Amino acid sequence: MANDLDTVFHALADPTRRTILAMLLEDDMAVTDVAAPFDKSLAAISKHLGILTRAGLISQEQRGRVKWCKLEPDALRDASIWMQGFGQFEAVNLDAFERFLAKELPEDG
Repeated sequence: MANDLDTVFHALADPTRRTILAMLLEDDMAVTDVAAPFDKSLAAISKHLGILTRAGLISQEQRGRVKWCKLEPDALRDASIWMQGFGQFEAVNLDAFERFLAKELPEDG
């Protein structure tokens, strides 16, 4: 479970990836539609999508000539359970949590 949590938290550590997840809350989206609001190349967005896919947070499916992205919310279950173990927190601010982890964990680790 630790490796799965590491992968999920790594995927959530980037603000672009968190924005993509929020976009996919609405509905499935084509990769080009996911990339449209960002000032990044399609290749850069595809790398972000690959990280989200490896973490199990999204799935990608080819439909005809278009690749679609779908949110997989169950992938957050273990991370949510782990965070709830800290009981004193009612809601977790992921940006603040990211800053905390950056201070507490070594870069090479």
